[in-house]
Amino acid sequence: MSLPLRNVAIIAHVDHGKTTLVDALLKQAGAFREGEDIPTCVMDSNALERERGITILAKNTAVHYADTLINIVDTPGHADFGGEVERVLGMVEGCLLIVDANEGPMPQTRFVLKKALERGLRPILVVNKIDRPQADPHRAIDKVLDLFLELGADDDQCEFPCLFASGMGGYAKESLDEENKDLKPLFQAILRHVPPPTGDPDAPLQLQVTTLDYSEYLGRIVIGKIHNGTVRMGQQVALVREGGEIVRGKVTKLMGFDGLKRVDLDSASAGNIVAVAGFAMANIGETITCPLEPQALPLIKVDEPTLQMTFSVNDSPFAGQEGTLVTSRQVRERLYRELQTNVAMRVEDTDSPDRFLVSGRGELHLGILIETMRREGYEFQVSQPQVIYREVQGQPCEPFEYLLLDVPAEAVGGCIERLGQRRGEMQDMRNGTRTQLEFIIPARGLVGFRGEFMRLTRGDGIMNHTFLDYRPLVGPIEARRNGVLISFEEGVATFYALQNAEDRGVFFINPGVRVYRGMIIGEHNRPQDLELNVCKTKQLTNHRASGGEELVQLQAPVEMSLERALEYIGPDELVEVTPQSIRLRKVAKKLAKR
Repeated sequence: MSLPLRNVAIIAHVDHGKTTLVDALLKQAGAFREGEDIPTCVMDSNALERERGITILAKNTAVHYADTLINIVDTPGHADFGGEVERVLGMVEGCLLIVDANEGPMPQTRFVLKKALERGLRPILVVNKIDRPQADPHRAIDKVLDLFLELGADDDQCEFPCLFASGMGGYAKESLDEENKDLKPLFQAILRHVPPPTGDPDAPLQLQVTTLDYSEYLGRIVIGKIHNGTVRMGQQVALVREGGEIVRGKVTKLMGFDGLKRVDLDSASAGNIVAVAGFAMANIGETITCPLEPQALPLIKVDEPTLQMTFSVNDSPFAGQEGTLVTSRQVRERLYRELQTNVAMRVEDTDSPDRFLVSGRGELHLGILIETMRREGYEFQVSQPQVIYREVQGQPCEPFEYLLLDVPAEAVGGCIERLGQRRGEMQDMRNGTRTQLEFIIPARGLVGFRGEFMRLTRGDGIMNHTFLDYRPLVGPIEARRNGVLISFEEGVATFYALQNAEDRGVFFINPGVRVYRGMIIGEHNRPQDLELNVCKTKQLTNHRASGGEELVQLQAPVEMSLERALEYIGPDELVEVTPQSIRLRKVAKKLAKR
């Protein structure tokens, strides 16, 4: 591993083309053999990442170019996974800031750029998707420069190099007038503008853990950058834990990165990003160091969670019928295991052995954990997400979000009105073919807003937000939602009963679905909750009704996905999660006695 090195992170807002650009870099650097079947978004190896088209976990790869080893870290673009971005920026000396040529900088661009500038990094701006019809690269550059100035970048950082690229087309260039060829200009920009890593290979070892992985054969694997010294296979080292405790251990496996593969190494020195096995207790931010001269690096600080919800054992009438992992012990073990790799999440026990308080960055962050658990066979229930309040200088404060909406002109008035009712303050409005609205709003004002936003914009709006800071509490936020329709007996929903109750509201279920008492089956068209018997069958007679042969259809039910269910439920309601079903229900004690 004596090749010259460059360590670079790729940062951007969600869906601005990071992962597609990494695909093209890997292909043009020869990371794949000829004729190999290469999927798109090859770095998104997680099934949920592929389904949702987003990056959730930061990942490492490495390519060889001009006798230089370039370590590349692909990071998430969604605000809820910002914890992944924060910790990997400590592994690199430079970053590629990817910005969509049409959209320009978006809320998460602000977040990742702020973190990069705080680290003293000088980003290389890559204006991506220049081959799109709506692209306006120069306008995007102007907006990025404004953002640099707004975030307090110094003069050197504001003199950022800039390239124009298409990840899908597999080319980059320094001027729009140049021919579309390949990504050679981007590789050359990395070599020219990203400094080589510093560090003394002869100093005592200091390797900081930034990512955790797990192998059935090797146990916990820690991934991090060697800041100083050299690490060797079989070497006796020490782990300096968060509280200062020193644990001695041995490097049982040492690996580097080459393309998408991990390759065995005998040794690696300062500047390299490596994977090390042999430390079952290691956690994010801790330091593997020399046992004779243990010197810990500063712990990685990650922004605290802003949203929490209660996970509890499923106690509905259908409990245990669809999942295989249903006990409080199994749920607790899985939640605490998540902490080993999810640095931005917190789990706490409560006064009940069947309930656990889980905190995260947002509804998507928690929703990904819930979806992952249900796919693994777990069955449980979760409460409505609640914001986390904090005391700042003796004053109660709540989290605020920076919100950016991109909406059609006819939806502007409705969005401004609803966000005003949710204590949002408009900061800016830019008109064009569509309208961009900027707001600062309490995080609790956004709970449940996405579904309402989709209705206001008829599904044509784009909504992005990112954590801003903690500010003094604002007044109450009125939760406007109609009541719900509740089943008051257990059985199978019938076409006859649903048809007779259609005028009461909108249903979430189809005929033939099993229901139980207390299960939420639809939304009432009035503010009050209403209990219904949806299992009632038609009384049979020997008389045929006139018109009985006519085909009668029910209105299509509203499909409740996991994310929609989490946004929809109220304080006295739960989402029942099983490998096969997502159900909404009332908390048992809230049901009326019958």
